[in-house]
Amino acid sequence: MNILALNLFFFLNQNIVKGLITMENISAQNISFTDFKLNGFYSLGEWRPFLFIPFFLMFLLSLTANSILLCLIISQKSLHSPMYVLIGLMAVVDLLLPIFFVPNMLFSFLFNWGGISLVGCLIQMFCLHFVGAFQTTLLLWMALDRYFAICRPLYYQKYMEIPNFVKFVVVPVIRNGLLIVTMVSLAGKLTFCVTNVIDHCFCEHMALVQLACGDITINNIIGLSTAFLIPTADCILIAASYVVIFASVFRSGKAQMKAINTCITHLIVISGSLIFALIAFMSYRIRNNFSSSSRVFVSTMYLLFPSCFNPIVYGVRTKEIRQKFLQFISDVEVFPLYNI
Repeated sequence: MNILALNLFFFLNQNIVKGLITMENISAQNISFTDFKLNGFYSLGEWRPFLFIPFFLMFLLSLTANSILLCLIISQKSLHSPMYVLIGLMAVVDLLLPIFFVPNMLFSFLFNWGGISLVGCLIQMFCLHFVGAFQTTLLLWMALDRYFAICRPLYYQKYMEIPNFVKFVVVPVIRNGLLIVTMVSLAGKLTFCVTNVIDHCFCEHMALVQLACGDITINNIIGLSTAFLIPTADCILIAASYVVIFASVFRSGKAQMKAINTCITHLIVISGSLIFALIAFMSYRIRNNFSSSSRVFVSTMYLLFPSCFNPIVYGVRTKEIRQKFLQFISDVEVFPLYNI
């Protein structure tokens, strides 16, 4: 009788424990974090605050260089041709991208202020990915501009007029908008019960999605599709355009060498953006070969480095912009002399 009672006691205890574990699992699955902490470069420990210095200097360089380039293009009527307008739009993109995430990152380094809500995280994700997508899209439009200027010079003015050029603009803008909105919306519908610590300095898509406790297959598919249909597709079209351009230039001899110099400038910018984009993309697919800090660094440089690099390249290699900048500097130096 005592043995039966003892067995019954153990049986009831086991069922109660199993029930409690099941309730805990159900409760954990029903909890979804709505507040997160951005904790990029956490492995650096006490050295982490020193990252403020290089990233602040890069942020300052980006703001200054792109602002100067943008002011030059706006103020100089000789720089109002389609090619320079597109360079100005690239400066706008390079100016906006760091503003979306660098200030929060700098505060996180100095004061460990890395908190962000889910809504704030999704808004930041949309802004970064939507504006960032136009880096390659603008380079595609620049390639089209060079194609018409070199291969179809007689029709250049016709195709580059605003009503006609809008035809080349509408489709990429709609494509970028639909894909980014879909990607961010699906990320917002996930349940985040694993942890609320994002191992990044900003709300990057995969960094947030990996915290979900449900199935993220569709999110991975949409992320891969977005990467293929925006930057990859743009780069394929850019490569095809420049193959045709270079073939046309080599057939015509040295007459188009000035135009080809502009193409080389665009190719330098494309190469810089593409290298960081590929490394950042692959770092989440080959996790074993990348440390956490290395992955965060590459993803951050993918957005920040082109913002510093592009205006300098365009300013140094584009003759008209370089001349206008030097003229602006000389005017600034001479102007105080007239007031003495």
